[in-house]
Amino acid sequence: MIATSTHQESSLRSLILFPGALGDFVCFLPTLNRIENASAVDLCARAEFADLVSSRVRLRSVDRYEISRLFVHQGAEDERVRAFFAGYHAVYSWTGSGLADFAAQLTSVTQGRALLFPFRPLQGGIHQADHFLHCIAAPPTIALPCISVKPEANRWCESYWQRHALFDRPVLALAPGSGAREKNWPVPWFAAIAQWWRQRFRGSIIVILGPVEEERAGYATLCRDALEVRSLELARLAALLARCDLYLGNDSGITHLAAAAGAPTAALFGPSNASQWAPRGKYVMTLTRREECSPCTVATMKGCLHRRCLVAMEPGAVIRQLEQWPVLASLTRLGLGSSVNH
Repeated sequence: MIATSTHQESSLRSLILFPGALGDFVCFLPTLNRIENASAVDLCARAEFADLVSSRVRLRSVDRYEISRLFVHQGAEDERVRAFFAGYHAVYSWTGSGLADFAAQLTSVTQGRALLFPFRPLQGGIHQADHFLHCIAAPPTIALPCISVKPEANRWCESYWQRHALFDRPVLALAPGSGAREKNWPVPWFAAIAQWWRQRFRGSIIVILGPVEEERAGYATLCRDALEVRSLELARLAALLARCDLYLGNDSGITHLAAAAGAPTAALFGPSNASQWAPRGKYVMTLTRREECSPCTVATMKGCLHRRCLVAMEPGAVIRQLEQWPVLASLTRLGLGSSVNH
């Protein structure tokens, strides 16, 4: 289903409309790679994703005028809108699939060149990354997102390691937040993991906090005797994660980023469906506690009073699984500061 250009169209570009957040976008990367292999791409998505795409992809705002007009009755009649879409030989949209008027106007303004897809799988049991690939009829494969760290970000990370004397000691990155508080493992449990890391491996801790965590607060104890990283741009965050010996986080976009950057990633799943949302990467461990009620719907998650799927997943059980993980075998044997070779 990937459109290929004729000789006359070879200078034209493909357009992608993608409305998702960070975790969605990391899952989308294998599909984006397939499309950009066929032609240069303009991607309408969140501005911060520019840090994660190749030079063949030009990022544009998903909120731009020409797209928002398609949500308005007869917006496709706008000459500015028609001129914008006329420059693309193929349009792939994961925006507005459930809106009949938007779909009709997108079809009209692209003269039938647009392909419109559902943002979420229509059937259960499909991983989100596989769903995106299936949309463009890519050959069956396991979609494995991969992020190439940018040189400037690597230079920044090298400087960061030097400033904080992180060489020759194992580094654990913890991301205690997510977009939904109900998906978060208790902060004291994260603090227990940090204490284990310091005692067991004489290691250092980096706590990653985004705008949501800064607003919620409550992380002072966890950040004590640790380095804090707050609202770091994605290119530098990917470089930092790629250099860590272990990452532990909730079901979140940062967890997907860590796995795609190549960090040994332990992902904590409670109410979320791991079969659809588990991060994918070279070194990934999904940590869950099986409860009859999990995974659950968003409405059930929001109203849950016990949160057993997360609260009852105690630090001791998580530590035992981590110490048995082959990725950390060299650290477990040494019991002191020596980086994993990944």
